[in-house]
Amino acid sequence: MRKFLVIVLLLLCTVLRAQTVKVFQPEGTPKAAVVVCPGGSYFWLDKEGEGSLVAEWLVSNGIAAYVLHYRTGGWWNFAFHLRALFGGNRHPDMIADLQGAIRLVREQFDGPVGVMGFSAGGHLVMTAAEFFETDFTGKADGIDLRPDFAAAVYPVVSMREPCTHKRSRRGLLGDGHTGNHALRDSLSLERHVRPDTPPVFLLRCDDDPVVDPRNSDLLDAALTEKGVPHRYVRYHVGGHGFGADKEKFTEETAQWQAAFLDWIEEIDYGRH
Repeated sequence: MRKFLVIVLLLLCTVLRAQTVKVFQPEGTPKAAVVVCPGGSYFWLDKEGEGSLVAEWLVSNGIAAYVLHYRTGGWWNFAFHLRALFGGNRHPDMIADLQGAIRLVREQFDGPVGVMGFSAGGHLVMTAAEFFETDFTGKADGIDLRPDFAAAVYPVVSMREPCTHKRSRRGLLGDGHTGNHALRDSLSLERHVRPDTPPVFLLRCDDDPVVDPRNSDLLDAALTEKGVPHRYVRYHVGGHGFGADKEKFTEETAQWQAAFLDWIEEIDYGRH
């Protein structure tokens, strides 16, 4: 009986879990707005190091930040594989949440709107940057869902072997769907870069022990092939998951925020 109640509680957590957006506004008129997507293998979210700390840094530089707590599989599904039996959050829930946040920002702000994501959140923002013509929210109200720029920091990119991050793939596709090769290919972002993909800031570390750095290499090659303006920042030492947490920075990764701020001053915000 106790086990049954636990399962019911976990299922209720999945059903009741919904996206939230935390808004951080600078003083005065923002020069840009960024929807921030923390990482967490599509199962959970790093709400501080890749969320609130990122927002505070952006705000201190005159940029409005909207931290998106998008739907994820949940730690309970990671531990117990419940989605194989009962369903739960999986693609396209995550991209629908991000597009909903982009819509929200566009309704409130008339300037450039970008997206920034870390790890699995990097995969999510690049999904928005490549599939903006598909409205996963189902609203189809004419609001432009194409970000003006995207920043993918140590991102998951491919759902294919040999360099996929298997935990993120399972989190995104859902238990029972990871063997669907057509679905894998459809969400392997190196395969879907288009010439009108917005400018991209891409960063990875050679010693990343979590997400294979070849993910970023594949994205860089695809962006280059399609002529998409982008900056590819590669550090030798930095690992994974540092976000805006200065306590996790190395001498190299302590430079990434300045590199991003320099980059957004240089890119062309011209609307497509």
